[in-house]
Amino acid sequence: MHLSVRRPACAALLALSFGVLATTSAHADDTPSPCDALKRIVAAAPNFSSLSAIDGRAVALPYGDDAKCAASQTNYRCTWTPHGGASADALQGVAADIASCLPDATHDQNSPARQHFYLGARGARTEITAAQAGSNKLKLEIYGSR
Repeated sequence: MHLSVRRPACAALLALSFGVLATTSAHADDTPSPCDALKRIVAAAPNFSSLSAIDGRAVALPYGDDAKCAASQTNYRCTWTPHGGASADALQGVAADIASCLPDATHDQNSPARQHFYLGARGARTEITAAQAGSNKLKLEIYGSR
């Protein structure tokens, strides 16, 4: 009889503990999404002044921690140092992110030092360039015309 009283109490305590853990634990997907950032920046084109420096950091985060981004009326630009200085690998990764996040974008230049994409018709395009900027930096620039 002593054991039969403890089991339900232990089960209830265990369920309560798991419920508390489930509501207070961090999730692995809490990191900012490069896709969300890219889509937000592209949606702002052709006037990027509504964006902030923080809006583009998620694009760089998988590849570097020191992204410096800036918005102007005509473009959005970020530069950063790739992890381990492997800018060619990071550049390919950024290009893969752009291609997968923006499936309507046309990828018209693919070189070891520069990746270029565009969305929209001539005269109303949003241009996206990811390129090496010096020996150990990457640059992402998005600009549009409408």
